[in-house]
Amino acid sequence: MHDIGTKTGLRTKLLGNRATMAPAKRAEAGRVLRDALLSVPEVEMAGTIAAYVSVGPEPETRGLLFALWKRGAYVLLPRLLPDGDLDWASYEGPDSLAPGPRGCLEPTEPPRGPGAVSSADVVLAPAVAVDESGMRLGRGGGSYDRALARVGPAILTVGLVYDGELVPELPAEPHDRRVRAAATPSRGLVRFG
Repeated sequence: MHDIGTKTGLRTKLLGNRATMAPAKRAEAGRVLRDALLSVPEVEMAGTIAAYVSVGPEPETRGLLFALWKRGAYVLLPRLLPDGDLDWASYEGPDSLAPGPRGCLEPTEPPRGPGAVSSADVVLAPAVAVDESGMRLGRGGGSYDRALARVGPAILTVGLVYDGELVPELPAEPHDRRVRAAATPSRGLVRFG
């Protein structure tokens, strides 16, 4: 069993690595991830996809969101609630986003409620790292652990990470939720279990 300090230290180290990555390399990783995810069968067939707008040094998702939306998918994006939970609203193109808490862009459409994520056919989740069992290391707020707890067992949940952030093992706590796959630039979609 790992302690919280291990998790915090690992998160700090990985976020530090991201911060030193060249913007061009981040953008290229976002393009490669976009193309890989657009060709995943579940994503191709999905009517509703819960995703997120990347922030700071996360793998870029704006191109992916736009491509999914242009393809006709119903894209749900999170809105951070005061208690740290996530509400969801539809993405209606780049102009439907406005600044929200913690430097995030959020959808301006009417909120659909925290339970809306349970209607998604695919859920794309931010991650600082994912391990080979699907354990996801997030930013530490627990927002996505709550959201992923609402998603059915047959739904494809994917953590988006850079190469080097898909690791053999991560520390885990009882409330942590696994993802069923990770997407990395060099390996594309990697399914677990």
